[in-house]
Amino acid sequence: MEDGRCRLGLAARWELVQRVEQGASLRAAAAALNVAPATAHRWWHRWQQATAQERASRSCLRARPPVPKSCPWRLSAEAEQRILDARSRTNYGPARLAGLVGYRRSTVWKVLARHGQSRRRRTPKERSSRRYEWAEPGALLHMDTKRLQRFSVPGHWATGDRSEISRNRDLGYVYAHCVVDDHSRLAYVELHATDTAVAAAVTLRRAAAWMTEQGADPTEAVMTDNAKVYSAHIFQHALAEIGARHIRTPPYTPRWNGKVERFIQTLDDEWAHGHVWPSSTTRDRGLASWLRFYG
Repeated sequence: MEDGRCRLGLAARWELVQRVEQGASLRAAAAALNVAPATAHRWWHRWQQATAQERASRSCLRARPPVPKSCPWRLSAEAEQRILDARSRTNYGPARLAGLVGYRRSTVWKVLARHGQSRRRRTPKERSSRRYEWAEPGALLHMDTKRLQRFSVPGHWATGDRSEISRNRDLGYVYAHCVVDDHSRLAYVELHATDTAVAAAVTLRRAAAWMTEQGADPTEAVMTDNAKVYSAHIFQHALAEIGARHIRTPPYTPRWNGKVERFIQTLDDEWAHGHVWPSSTTRDRGLASWLRFYG
């Protein structure tokens, strides 16, 4: 690619060669193109020394990259390969690689940049995963909460019009407390105006009783995340009433409680946002029908 600041571009060099071939002197051709005679001399002799193929493609008139033909202090190919191998093996940066290969940090960086390896590869985090399923239906229940916006008219998600946002402002939220059986995936959902320990405890008692009515065994354990509502005394008392122990997921590991997490995603896709509801009240009334369809 030619530099835009160059006084004598590719077209001008071709014109200079044509003028000389037509009988003009190098000094006259240089004056016509407003360059120094030495510049005309250099391009004319490069044209004369070019092969027929280079003249046909005019590659001999293109600017050469400013790279020296030789560099006595440049590392050998074997030394550069040793740096690249160390990088591939350890994924270290230039500073740490310098201690391994015995070259300066700046030298190591230049070698990596020259070979397109200046960016360190991301090391994937090891994630332990193990599928599990309790043998008896109802023995383990997964529990979590989904927050949903209240609205009096369909919002911009449904209509694409944000002019009705003010009409839905300050209407609050409704909370779907979800309980899913680990073995059968049987789901129980209650809507509450708050996300409190009282609402969670009430939902758990009713869910355990409903699961028993469906033929499930008594609840032995309930798995939740580490939200404060599940650590409150009211919720712990509800666990004691149904005779279940509490299993808390480790921090930042929602996959432990993945069965209820996946159910909530389905709940949101197929019920909460599966239709353009005229209001949140209509949406909430449609939950029972959707649960019958899901079950």
